[in-house]
Amino acid sequence: MPEITTAERAGLGRDGLPRPTEDRVVVLPNAVVLLDGATSPTPRERDGGWHSRHLAEELTSLDGDLADDLARAIARLAARHGLTPGDSPSSTVAITRWTDTAVDVLVLADSPVVVFTHDGVEVVADNRLRDLRGRVDRITDWRNREHGWWVAEAEPAAAHRAVRASWPRHRVQAVLMATDGVSCGVDDYGLFADWQTVLDITSEKGPEAVLDAIRAAEEGDGDRAKWPRPKVHDDQALAVIRFAAGK
Repeated sequence: MPEITTAERAGLGRDGLPRPTEDRVVVLPNAVVLLDGATSPTPRERDGGWHSRHLAEELTSLDGDLADDLARAIARLAARHGLTPGDSPSSTVAITRWTDTAVDVLVLADSPVVVFTHDGVEVVADNRLRDLRGRVDRITDWRNREHGWWVAEAEPAAAHRAVRASWPRHRVQAVLMATDGVSCGVDDYGLFADWQTVLDITSEKGPEAVLDAIRAAEEGDGDRAKWPRPKVHDDQALAVIRFAAGK
């Protein structure tokens, strides 16, 4: 089994008050699953954190096609709790699974996976939500719609709209998995030169140091003028998977 380290930290709600994290990291014998529940603009019992927590409970076996496995988990969750497509909470999903011969990645919505190989760094990202922001009035109207963006909610077919990639296992050295509360450090804030820098920090100081750097930058922008964002601090989740050479 590869070496796996993780770091998680709760952010603040839209009201600026502390609340439980809506991010989840699940470590399975052959995979790591990362989920980020979508924060609801109004309080509701079944929010994004509820969805990410319960979907994580459904993702206990990942031995088949990843999109099929995810679709079945979404279907089970919807059936178990009576969820309706278009009127239910949702969460992003990122999966990294390994076998003796391959490393497979699936990304649904904005929780990227970064794969470090002998040939360089490859980012598996689903940018459809990012591309729509600023172009449409109500982003939720385009959830799980053609020409919109796709996310785990109550529609199993969304799983087959995920971004996917695979590598021979012997080529993969490490994998980073991040929710957007961490990827913002590269994609939005420019705190780190690139993803290799992030991996180096986790090697030298541990994954918590990456979260610390992002939080410190956000503290210095408490009025959100430099980096406009809905919350001063988003939830953060980071997983680092390191593969032994030749294994």
